[in-house]
Amino acid sequence: MKKILLFISFILSITANAQNGQYVGGDISMLPEYETHNSGYLDASGNKIPDLITYLVESCKWNSFRVRLFVNPTETGSSKTGVVQDLEYVTKLGKRIKDAGAQFMLDFHYSDSWADPSKQSIPSSWLTNTSNASLQDSVYNYTKRCLQHLVNNGATPDFIQVGNEISYGMLWRNNDDKCYTTKAATDASWVRFASLFNAGAKAVREVTPDAKIVFHIERSGDSNAAKGILDRMKDNSADYDVVGLSYYPFYHGFLSSLTTTLNTLQSSYADKEIQIVETAYPFQYFPSDAKVQTKSTWPGTADGQYNFIKDLISTLASYSNVKGLYYWFPEEAGCGDDSDWDGAGATVISSWLNRGLWWEDQTQTGHWPVASSSGTVLDLMQTFLSPDALNITQVTEHNNNDVNIFSVQGIRLNTPPTKGIYIKGGKKYIK
Repeated sequence: MKKILLFISFILSITANAQNGQYVGGDISMLPEYETHNSGYLDASGNKIPDLITYLVESCKWNSFRVRLFVNPTETGSSKTGVVQDLEYVTKLGKRIKDAGAQFMLDFHYSDSWADPSKQSIPSSWLTNTSNASLQDSVYNYTKRCLQHLVNNGATPDFIQVGNEISYGMLWRNNDDKCYTTKAATDASWVRFASLFNAGAKAVREVTPDAKIVFHIERSGDSNAAKGILDRMKDNSADYDVVGLSYYPFYHGFLSSLTTTLNTLQSSYADKEIQIVETAYPFQYFPSDAKVQTKSTWPGTADGQYNFIKDLISTLASYSNVKGLYYWFPEEAGCGDDSDWDGAGATVISSWLNRGLWWEDQTQTGHWPVASSSGTVLDLMQTFLSPDALNITQVTEHNNNDVNIFSVQGIRLNTPPTKGIYIKGGKKYIK
């Protein structure tokens, strides 16, 4: 009886954070693949984790998980890129998430492979008729069918992304379908974009009326572009509840760039909550395609990874409308094979990203969590739910020695503060 009461108390504590609208977790879309290929996970003490989702919920206090969905996944041959998530795969994983008492974010890609700012390819089975009306029907019917299947099988999503990183539109037939705020783009392209998005949103409202719709973009480091996209979608009556942002500092810029965007969105779209639906940082081998060199602030090491997440959480604490933080691909643990570290015999992915939260080197018992001198990101993430518990230190970026000052509403000050309560470097102070 005591164990039952403790379990009930634990579940109540998890759901309390969800009811308060604060969500922390990760995109665990590849977890079943790693499990299938015997990539065991260990905790910090070296104990084997029987079920990773249960561990993340109970031990790390994560309360929400994201999973991507492709129409007809196209990964074939020896190259493995993580494109394996069809409806049955997602249904099983979604049910595990729900059974663990966590929230479930579903990420519709509306493609057979990766959809992102550089590619939004139409699924092969939808190519028989690509008129705007036909594609709207395809989006609506496909979304409705998938959601009904998930509901019928105990995997009802709580958040639903209608598209993945759709900063420039979705389901492109040609360059005329792409939407840009800083370049010439016809009004028709924005009307088309919003109509496709709303076709998916309509299905969400009908099948899962309690779920929140996420509009996902990756312009987290470009406030003008982010606002411009949302402005054009507002002009075309796009139906959504949450602005989802991808934020990787080595692509999108330092935290000062993110704060400018958050200030702009919180001021212009106060009725929308914001969730960071993707973020990550390397614990080794800084990415060669990095557009911004952030490694002098956060080295590509375990300590650098930890300190980036700590600084990010302290920054997000200043914003009342930022409700979610998701680590992307935390379950990454090498190529998935037991013996071949270079990917030649890979069973899960062909190459490392080195941004996950477990080391790729596998012992006889499993993968060890990445641990910095201060602890693990696995445990650190939960401080997003209660930032006062985090020992916040002043964030000084390599390219910005002046720490921004914000009002308690999260608005950055452009002039020196007068008397009042403000936030600087993630800490409240009285002027």
